[in-house]
Amino acid sequence: MMLIGSQEEGQDTVPLITRHTLRESKKRFHILLAEDNIINQKVAVRILEKAGHIIKAVPDGRQALTEWEKNSFDLILMDIQMPFLDGFEVTAKIRDIEREKGGHIPIIAMTAHAMKGDREKCLAAGMDNYVSKPLKPDDLVRVIERSMRN
Repeated sequence: MMLIGSQEEGQDTVPLITRHTLRESKKRFHILLAEDNIINQKVAVRILEKAGHIIKAVPDGRQALTEWEKNSFDLILMDIQMPFLDGFEVTAKIRDIEREKGGHIPIIAMTAHAMKGDREKCLAAGMDNYVSKPLKPDDLVRVIERSMRN
């Protein structure tokens, strides 16, 4: 006789799925966040950490380039307007280095520019995707997941 919920000998166990195991099963990415606005930076870090990612935030393009050169990241979230080097300049430098050495890191543009053609301009500049500000948590997470599948 078998009891409900019991397991017959030789059968594989099926793990119990909860919201905690679902969250833990999602892939965690090491993300470089280049954002000069401290409020936007804090909002993005909070969203990304809540999604389980590991974040390194920098306040300008020059630091973004330095961090990317000396550390390993899965993805870059790149503000377009930053001091020293803007997002377009940093992306161009990264893509030049990748052409020389190989590899490709997904770069997602983050910008308050939501005019027609802005997305296309970011893609033409070598960025892989685009998200507009103010950041919406679901949109940001979805764009990251889509970018990492490609």
